[in-house]
Amino acid sequence: MPDTPMQNNEVLIDRIGSAAVIWLNRPKALNSLSLSMVRAMKAALERFADDPEISCVILVGEGERGLCAGGDIRVIYESGRSADPEVTRFWREEFPLNYAISHYAKPYVALMDGIVMGGGVGVASHGAHRIVTERTRLAMPETGIGYVPDVGATWLLPRAPGETGTWMGLTGEVIGAADAIYAGLADVNVPSERLTALVEALGELKGGASDEQVRAVIDRFAVTPGESRLEIHRELIDRTFCFDSIEEIVKALDREDDAFSIAARGTIAKRSPTSLKLALRLLRRGRESSSLVECLEREFTAGAEILRNHDFYEGVRAAIIDKDRNPKWSPARLEDVGQADLDRYFAARHPVLFPDHRL
Repeated sequence: MPDTPMQNNEVLIDRIGSAAVIWLNRPKALNSLSLSMVRAMKAALERFADDPEISCVILVGEGERGLCAGGDIRVIYESGRSADPEVTRFWREEFPLNYAISHYAKPYVALMDGIVMGGGVGVASHGAHRIVTERTRLAMPETGIGYVPDVGATWLLPRAPGETGTWMGLTGEVIGAADAIYAGLADVNVPSERLTALVEALGELKGGASDEQVRAVIDRFAVTPGESRLEIHRELIDRTFCFDSIEEIVKALDREDDAFSIAARGTIAKRSPTSLKLALRLLRRGRESSSLVECLEREFTAGAEILRNHDFYEGVRAAIIDKDRNPKWSPARLEDVGQADLDRYFAARHPVLFPDHRL
């Protein structure tokens, strides 16, 4: 924890030399993002951008378990259940924060130590300098709760090598440091025991440091992350996840008899059929998109419609509320979700998030 933070409850703001540090401070909730945290981060980033004495901004998660486990889906669940007209407010403010991070004026350094999932990927992987450790556990697990990859993941994942991003987005499986770097969601592996020294070294830079200067400091602490299992299985992933329908992907996995394919097939069988098909369409659209903004707008439209339907509430109930891990999806079978059923998730019923950007 920072020694002399300016406290804002769930977010702590500190200065370590010339480095500004944003500390996500909900360790008991794995630093899951709340609306107040999003607003605090936005205000801090705006303030730091104009401060000539700041060399870089560093994002850290309090506690040893992780940077951020995502958005606080329990709050969204409860708001949706109560028909709160502001139920999408969190995403309406979170997604612009993701975009702001992607083109931030100063070097933005995310320490992706421990768990980094969902919204945690959004506040980390859009940054200029993404640091993972031997403890990193990264995932986009949304299809397991009746939702879809968001926070710009449909921009990031399609740009991973081959069909690696498709595998990540559909299965929601956890990956480590080497895989995160291979998938383009992180840049450098630094041992967790050296993170404090790294932050102090970054704080020794002069205000207005360049990305190249920041990266040079980071590289002094970096070590090789070891083998990436996604790279090892790249040919298999490309062969089985290259299709534009979930049914064809499942058939392709059924033709394989290795442990990796069997595990992927078993995981997909447990996911929401609607979420799987919607996620695949979003990922394919993301591959064709020309900007992060375009993907964020599309994800927001899909998310708003998801809140009007069954599977998200059932998925959160099974995972978070009752914790029985036995969701009853509706429809329960892939063949009962037609392409026409997905069209409504792409029909916007709301003002755009980025009115100043042309799509």
